[in-house]
Amino acid sequence: MDERATQRTLERMAREIVEKNDGTEGLSLVGIQRRGVELAQRLAAEIETAEGVRPPVGSLDITLYRDDLTQVGPRPVLGETRLPEDGVDERVIVIVDDVAFTGRTARAAMDELADFGRPSRIYLCVLVDRGGRELPIQPDIVGRHLEVHHGERVEVLVSEVDGRTGVELVTDPTKEA
Repeated sequence: MDERATQRTLERMAREIVEKNDGTEGLSLVGIQRRGVELAQRLAAEIETAEGVRPPVGSLDITLYRDDLTQVGPRPVLGETRLPEDGVDERVIVIVDDVAFTGRTARAAMDELADFGRPSRIYLCVLVDRGGRELPIQPDIVGRHLEVHHGERVEVLVSEVDGRTGVELVTDPTKEA
């Protein structure tokens, strides 16, 4: 997906979020560090353009909630967890991530959210669903479904981090058969 295709996809996803919530009342977006935060900001801007109300946006760093933390290394790099000012209690929280794969990142994000309160509802929103679940967790809002083969990976690029926006399917030389 090039920049324009990504933008069109985010516009559609923003509409779908508002439709699922029946408006913007009680809605907050929480992006998973790293690129999920930028995507959440973009979705909030799209919602504001369409609805005239910008939902609060926060960020989650799930590093310490990962079930493979011992494999990450002795000194994992931590990002910021910053919840919306309204908190999470009795709010509709949309967890935003770039790619859905095994389901473990989403599980870690829900575990972390639970430590801060009890949302009335949680939606999972991803730009790309590449399949390959290891846990029974499915995104509620998906930008694009991609078939990804062994030896391939999905890279989501956002201009704030990568200098350009898009989605690429790339060959991972460490996993080629």
